[in-house]
Amino acid sequence: MSEQVPTAEQWWGRFFRYGPYGLLALATIVSAVSRDLVMSPADVRAAAVFLPAALVLQLWWSRAPASPGTRAGLCYFTVRTLLAFGLTWCNPFFSIYAVLGYFDAGRVLPKRGIRPGLLAVAVVMAGAQSGSPLPPATLMNWIVFGVVLAVHATLTMVFAQIGDREAEQDRARTDTISALESANARLEQALAENAGLHAQLLVQAREAGVADERRRLAAEIHDTIAQGLTGIIAQLQAVTSTAGTDPALAQEHLVRAAALARHSLGEARRSVHNLLPAALEHDDLPGALKKTVATWSQRTGVRAEFTVTGTVEPLHDEVGATLLRIAEEALANADRHAEASRAGVTLSYMGDEITLDVRDDGRGFDPAALPPYRGAGGFGLGGMRSRAERIAGTVEVETGPGLGTAVSARVPMVPHARNAA
Repeated sequence: MSEQVPTAEQWWGRFFRYGPYGLLALATIVSAVSRDLVMSPADVRAAAVFLPAALVLQLWWSRAPASPGTRAGLCYFTVRTLLAFGLTWCNPFFSIYAVLGYFDAGRVLPKRGIRPGLLAVAVVMAGAQSGSPLPPATLMNWIVFGVVLAVHATLTMVFAQIGDREAEQDRARTDTISALESANARLEQALAENAGLHAQLLVQAREAGVADERRRLAAEIHDTIAQGLTGIIAQLQAVTSTAGTDPALAQEHLVRAAALARHSLGEARRSVHNLLPAALEHDDLPGALKKTVATWSQRTGVRAEFTVTGTVEPLHDEVGATLLRIAEEALANADRHAEASRAGVTLSYMGDEITLDVRDDGRGFDPAALPPYRGAGGFGLGGMRSRAERIAGTVEVETGPGLGTAVSARVPMVPHARNAA
């Protein structure tokens, strides 16, 4: 199992923790070796005082909080620099310990104290490297000290500037990372909200589909089964009234009732399977309407005419089924309510749209007196309008008490799929 390689940050952490002790020990050893060459007895006694003080200071700092820019950091750096200056005064080789200030000034000092702290370290290093004891004794010693100090000061300022730029770049990177994390968090929140909305939309779409299918089945049942049952009842009532006087006519009504029952059963099955009305299975819309009008006229005894205008074109199945159902409902309403003696159905092909008009000369009614259509219950005018709106069409009614009724359905001309291709 291979050992994990420490990161750069871990290396620097170890250096700032243990490096001061190592540098202080190295400077002490080198200074002891060169003691007879550069140190007087007074320097030795002074160093003997400064060294324990430096060690105690370092031990205190190891246990103190290392937060940058605190008063403790400023105090530690100031006292350590003064001790390093005193040790370097005793022996220039103690500058090995003083050089530590170049590394940790930015770590322990507040931002405004970094440059002054680096200049103080530069003074100590320049004094150690000028080749003469501090303070310089001659003019030449001062010149050498000034040159060395200028070099150190320039280097420290350059490195400080570089450090400031790197710090600024680090802050910019940190801000960028924070912004990206915030953006990612908002994106994740938006995705979660979108997922919730998507699930909600699916539920709503499913519920809307169920409601639409219920309305379709209700309308189909009303337009097929209910009307068929009404016709069957009418035929059976006719059988009852003619059975004793005209058996042949009664038998004819029974045959019609059976035919209506079979037709209603077939339409019920088609409604469940969402198939075309039976009238459109073998005929186009004009043929289906013609038969429907003839059958209705024969069943009700009301004289009815069917007319086609324009050029007949194959229609989309949904358009044909919608117009046929509207015609059946309008004729059923005329039978139940109008007490009409005549009716007319006109199918008009008008280029980009097709119009179905159903008229009767019945007693009419007041449209304002009708209750609003609520999608349930009766499927009269409201049901016809609902059917037309499903294919972007409209239904208009013109009527009045004693004026008869005219129902006009207008829908877009949508050709049959095979014809459109």
